[in-house]
Amino acid sequence: MRNAVLTRVWRQLPQRHRQIILASSVVMLASAMWPGSTVIGHQRQMLELPTLETSVNLPEFNDESVPQIPPNYQYQIQTGDTLSAVFSEFNVNQQLMYQILEADMDVLALDTLQPGHELKFWLDADGQLERLEIAFNIAEQVIYSRVEEDVFEVERLIHDGQWETETVHGEIHGSLYVSGQRAGLTAAELDQINRLFEDKINFARELRAGDRFEVLRSVQSIDQQKTGNSNIEAVRIFNRSKELNAYLFSDGNYYDSNGDSLARAFMRIPLNQSAPRISSGFNPRRKHPVTGRISPHNGTDFAVPIGTPVLAAGDGVVTRIENHPYAGKYIVIQHGGQYRTRYLHLNSFNVRKGQRVARGDVIAQSGNTGRSTGPHLHYELHINGRPVNAMRANIPMASSLDQAQRSEFAQLVEQRNNVFEQAILAAASGEGATRS
Repeated sequence: MRNAVLTRVWRQLPQRHRQIILASSVVMLASAMWPGSTVIGHQRQMLELPTLETSVNLPEFNDESVPQIPPNYQYQIQTGDTLSAVFSEFNVNQQLMYQILEADMDVLALDTLQPGHELKFWLDADGQLERLEIAFNIAEQVIYSRVEEDVFEVERLIHDGQWETETVHGEIHGSLYVSGQRAGLTAAELDQINRLFEDKINFARELRAGDRFEVLRSVQSIDQQKTGNSNIEAVRIFNRSKELNAYLFSDGNYYDSNGDSLARAFMRIPLNQSAPRISSGFNPRRKHPVTGRISPHNGTDFAVPIGTPVLAAGDGVVTRIENHPYAGKYIVIQHGGQYRTRYLHLNSFNVRKGQRVARGDVIAQSGNTGRSTGPHLHYELHINGRPVNAMRANIPMASSLDQAQRSEFAQLVEQRNNVFEQAILAAASGEGATRS
């Protein structure tokens, strides 16, 4: 029994700590056996590992100073790959796959794998999977680590890196999409611009050759390597004599130069009920009701009967419709650039992937699918890739800025417009786009 406990504790230690302990043990053993060495009092000291009830207070180590063990296997996702086929290729059996899927319920990262993403596998001495890492890019990884014989825990790493602002501008010749890509905008950025102004202009019909666009964006890099992540700070589109504009304010929302919101307000609760009973709130330190382990609860659970209409919390596009063995049937909606909502344990769907939805649209019926303790809706809100408490988060709830915010916003608009003007002057003089 004691050996089993020690084995579990040994597995719970981080890999680099295990390396250090093993290295120290080898050094101690070598010193004792080396000719001419002195063993004080001829006593042997046993290294005692702590029991499960003892907290492990290990010193902080600098990752750069400790050699990192390379993975046993590394694989880049290809078109047509399935999770089960990839896992089978690297001897991860179905039982292990479901243990990882159980841990994945907190982040649902495995459902988002796309060609180009990398998987890294670490195995123990017996060839058993100890650690799995998904590298979406150099700024975001998800790590699954074995903590017990049949239990994995998940950790999502999001690196802030460095953000540099730059301007992209050009003239419309053909469509905004083609002209924007020619100037250097990504498909995701152009889709966001389209959503910002979809109530203001029909891009397919109203744009004319010679119309201009200006975009100020911040671009992320880590160690001078671009991650592919960006954030739109401001947009101006000159459509004949009309100007469309959008500015990202400090509250995380976009407004035009008058301070009017370009997104309709969010619903705090995605149900046709003003005060449904919350059976489990947002809690990053929650004890799971089924496993009893400490695991984050990244959403809010509403105790509602099966078949209750579930509403879109805001305007957006349905990006995922999945059936997960633990999250059950679920929907993901992207709202602009930085907001994402998820709806889990559904009974049935009313929308399809790629469909645009408006605030208040019925997107599904609540259910009890996946691993669940009873009928309910699990609702999550993510801002910039991180889960937040949807019942308290700062989300668009009003149609315009209040008087106290307008002075700050006016200064922001002036600063952004100055950057645009400087960029245009620099381009006219042949200096290229400005960066700061």
